[in-house]
Amino acid sequence: MSDTTPDGKAAVPAGIALYMAVVQFLFVTTWTLYVIFLPKLLETAGLPASYTLKILIIDQLIFMVMDIYVGVAADRAQRTLGKIGPLMIGMTLVSCVAFLLIPFFAHLGAAVALGLMLIWVVTSSALRAPPWVLLSKYAAAPSVPRLNTMLLCGLAAGGAVAPYLGITLKNVDPRLPFVLSSLTLLAATAGIVYVEKRLKLSPIAPPAVAPAPPELVGRTWPFLLGLLLLAAGFQIHFSINTAGQFLKFAKPADLEWLMPLFWVGFGVLMMPGSSLCKRYGTMQVMAVSAVIGAVGAYLAANAGSLDKLIAAQLVAGGAWGSMLMCGFTAAMNAGRTGREGLALGLLFAALAFATLSRIATVLMGIPKQSEYAVLLSWGPVACWLAGALVIGLLATRKPAALVV
Repeated sequence: MSDTTPDGKAAVPAGIALYMAVVQFLFVTTWTLYVIFLPKLLETAGLPASYTLKILIIDQLIFMVMDIYVGVAADRAQRTLGKIGPLMIGMTLVSCVAFLLIPFFAHLGAAVALGLMLIWVVTSSALRAPPWVLLSKYAAAPSVPRLNTMLLCGLAAGGAVAPYLGITLKNVDPRLPFVLSSLTLLAATAGIVYVEKRLKLSPIAPPAVAPAPPELVGRTWPFLLGLLLLAAGFQIHFSINTAGQFLKFAKPADLEWLMPLFWVGFGVLMMPGSSLCKRYGTMQVMAVSAVIGAVGAYLAANAGSLDKLIAAQLVAGGAWGSMLMCGFTAAMNAGRTGREGLALGLLFAALAFATLSRIATVLMGIPKQSEYAVLLSWGPVACWLAGALVIGLLATRKPAALVV
């Protein structure tokens, strides 16, 4: 099965997008393992486990820089070499080797452990923006929302299994899961060479938009502001508030099956959102999804029973899935003049900044301070409504205005 453009030209087969989704799932899983075992690895290296959040903040700062750099490098590789695959596989090889070696060499000291972690974080950026860049080079514009939905399902699946991994692997020797995840991810990524050859053999879909006139240049920054607000809403709602909301009605042991419900909503409700993008426009759907997400976050914060809270979490998760799918679609269309990597790199950098802000909030102990309880409760609602306003204003302009 493949998408086609109105003139009958072939586009990206759905199977390739699903393959990329598997790669994204494996990448998210390696990140989850890293976060689970980081305190233990730091202690093995002679550092206090209390450094964990500081290290994770540094990781996100590195991601912010590398996402943009690797995105631009992917654009350059496409222009000069005509292919992105070798760049992705080369960086992933280094990334997987560094990740595999971390638990085996952490005992040699802080310098060795932190050096391997740094290499892993820097090179793992190859699996953030570039897979989307590769697909956007060949995807017909009408198929972009659906392809994004498939790739994001991989991220959602990775997020859904995270609680299970955290509980199951808590007391396991990190060497086995690190080896298995590294080798699996490397094997999966190696197939990208074949994927790119398949895509290059198909007729390339014409660009979705013509180069934008100079007076429209710069409109990406308001879009990134809106995206940052939406991402902040997600971080506060899911990463800070959700567990506490469930613990009002359930036991801590129940979180392993309750927390993934957000990602169930993410995957299920994201799919109709991709169809709505074709009919009503990406920015319009993104703004409406943000409003729905705000409603879901409000209902979750004020739920009077577990059943109502579950329903609210499904709504909030589905709304975030639709927001993110629209965000990737807008970024891919914004860069369809040969700057897909830059546009998608900026998107990932914005998401990394939101994650960094959430970790910094936890590091400062804000979620544990009662005086901030009301602020955190209303935070997702305010962020998603503010993001809806910004994106809604952009929706009054033509999509072609979103250029880098």
